[in-house]
Amino acid sequence: MNLKDKVEQALDTMRPFLEADGGNVVIEEITPENVVILKLLGSCASCSMSIMTFKAGLEQAIKKAVPEVSGVEAINLTAI
Repeated sequence: MNLKDKVEQALDTMRPFLEADGGNVVIEEITPENVVILKLLGSCASCSMSIMTFKAGLEQAIKKAVPEVSGVEAINLTAI
């Protein structure tokens, strides 16, 4: 399984929670340094809690499931 598939698998564990609130997430890019760049979709993109969702949910799920990932970033987090 390649790196992107592993990250997708980790995101799939979080998607039901995002979808329940009308949102989702996609991988925009995985850099040569193994930094995963995510884009939040739907209501997640405009939610004031998106930073918490990203930090406590998405980032942790990816880092736990895919230790070779060196970092996780989101391109469209909403500032509190």
